[in-house]
Amino acid sequence: MTNDILDLATRVGRALEAKSLLLATAESCTGGGVSQAITEIPGSTGWFECGFVTYSNASKTEMLDVPAALIAQFGSVSEEVAGAMAEGAVANSNADVAVSTTGIAGPTGAVPGKPVGTVCFGWSKGDTTYTERLVFSGDRHAVREQTVAHALAGLLRLLE
Repeated sequence: MTNDILDLATRVGRALEAKSLLLATAESCTGGGVSQAITEIPGSTGWFECGFVTYSNASKTEMLDVPAALIAQFGSVSEEVAGAMAEGAVANSNADVAVSTTGIAGPTGAVPGKPVGTVCFGWSKGDTTYTERLVFSGDRHAVREQTVAHALAGLLRLLE
């Protein structure tokens, strides 16, 4: 884990603690990497509620209440599904804030319009949910690392 990621996780923790908020994660392509970064920070027990690793479409539906019809219509790697994942993480936990990641880390899995490196994010707090779609370069490890960093940076923007 890079120092940049640990710095972002520390800053997220301080922001959550200052606002007395709890965080949940809903991760697919990162496989728990965002949660791992968060729990590297001493004291994360005070502001980290839980992490959902929902790698399959079925788990997104069963654990996060993402409608199967939404996945069928837009695909699991979509801003629509990322937003629903973040909202589902808040709804299915005691968290106030959530971040989600869903993407194609590679080296395979590309589909038309969604090359390897495509990642969709969701950030949810209260009645507000933001989503974003990016395409990262590099191998599987690099894509996942960039995804974790961007997810944390997005949390900081949400908490400002």
